[in-house]
Amino acid sequence: MKYRVAYWLAIWFGCGRVPLMPGTAGTVGAVPLYLLLAPGGPLVVAAGALLVALVGVWAATQVVRQTGLPDPQIVCIDEVAGVLITLAAAPYNWQGVLASVVLFRIFDQFKPWPARRAEKLREGWGVVMDDVFAGLWGAIVVGVARAMGVAVGAR
Repeated sequence: MKYRVAYWLAIWFGCGRVPLMPGTAGTVGAVPLYLLLAPGGPLVVAAGALLVALVGVWAATQVVRQTGLPDPQIVCIDEVAGVLITLAAAPYNWQGVLASVVLFRIFDQFKPWPARRAEKLREGWGVVMDDVFAGLWGAIVVGVARAMGVAVGAR
């Protein structure tokens, strides 16, 4: 039973089973959770991201141990945590969501420091922390863009 719960959380309720681009599916699959959290403000979204990241480490560790793979492609709860971090810095509108999703996916693919290094952590920590850092990079870019008056919508 414990593994089943971990598995469904790790694949974010089926997003990780999408045959092409499960990471992107997991990123988009985070949007409903964001829409539930966002009316509470950026701190609520950030707290949600932290909770998802911590649960994600546990769930991903279970799947890593079961599959024997260091970063199973089906695990996408890490993308959920990462994009929520970026979304915490974004305005609560469709432009903010779109910009956050795109920026997060770019940083998740390129893995700027320290994301690439975080992949080397053990089990679920390595699976999740690279996406946490990608999400932080996305949040920084969104925050700088907003501070410079670049249009990602108003809050």
